[in-house]
Amino acid sequence: MPLIKLAVRVIVVITLFSVVCLAAKDFVLPTPQPAKTYPARDEHLTEKVTVAVDPYDMADKASIFSVKYSDEGFLPVYVVITNDGDQPVALSSMKAQLVTVNRSKIAPATVDDLYRRLSHPSATGKPSPLPWPSKKVKGTVSKQVQDELQNAQFAARAVEPHTTQAGFMFFDVSEISNPMAGAHFYLTGVRDSGGNELMYFEVPLEKYLSAPTPQPKVN
Repeated sequence: MPLIKLAVRVIVVITLFSVVCLAAKDFVLPTPQPAKTYPARDEHLTEKVTVAVDPYDMADKASIFSVKYSDEGFLPVYVVITNDGDQPVALSSMKAQLVTVNRSKIAPATVDDLYRRLSHPSATGKPSPLPWPSKKVKGTVSKQVQDELQNAQFAARAVEPHTTQAGFMFFDVSEISNPMAGAHFYLTGVRDSGGNELMYFEVPLEKYLSAPTPQPKVN
């Protein structure tokens, strides 16, 4: 009987472990389509480079993440860059910016910015009568979330000829009630193979907001 009970306990532990592993699924970056297929885009015909943005503002789209970034005040934006030319373009000097209708300029959050917000730091220790702070702020970000951010963020340094690169940029919109209405996404610092900077890219987010909602397919 003791052996049977032990076997049952082992099976239960293995089952629970499997359930936990399935719940903590790994993040998978969406496969990008050519940038010119997205509603919100800026296509440079002469330079043969197109930049598109696809905000993940809806719950069904944002479900690919383990974190509800909207609850943390962040807007995840999927940035897609397609190079239809015959020479590579460099992104090492690239700078992105979200400019709201009120002209607030928001740069993408850094990994440290995201960690600080997501760790939910709390002060520990007893209050001190001295005039300077004495509490230490502690917070943690799980390994799963760290890996998710590492794999999600736009990290490409170049776009080879006839290819597409993509990744997420996270914008802190915690103090803006409707951040996309009338906003524009700007991208500068993209350079051709000779080191010459391309004309800046400007993508109105209204193109995304006004795009027809895809309808479910009927079998």
